[in-house]
Amino acid sequence: MVELARVRLLSANRRVVRGAEGLWIYRLLTQVEPETYGSKLAYVLVEASASPLVRELPERRLALLDEAVEVAKALGTSNPYRAKMLARALAARERELKGRPAEPLASEGREHRAALQEDPREHA
Repeated sequence: MVELARVRLLSANRRVVRGAEGLWIYRLLTQVEPETYGSKLAYVLVEASASPLVRELPERRLALLDEAVEVAKALGTSNPYRAKMLARALAARERELKGRPAEPLASEGREHRAALQEDPREHA
């Protein structure tokens, strides 16, 4: 399953695979390489919580955000994306708890997309 997830990730030819496929890939790969894939899993979880598919499912949105917070907290303190992903997950969870609409991640700007880039040295 891990090899299949890696193949799907490589064949996607994107920095971040989104949607159900991204959730599957990053959940699986985070189990074997948490420092490499955890930040992307947290990102995709927060994004999934704002999806129209869960618009009418507040419990599901909160579960996704709780998972994102836990994944981000589990990242090592030396992980360069830990603080940013944890802050993003906590902010989204707070918005959800307060009943405010989620902000789309696409509007967060270029610096957040750059934060999700993988360090090519990690795969060398």
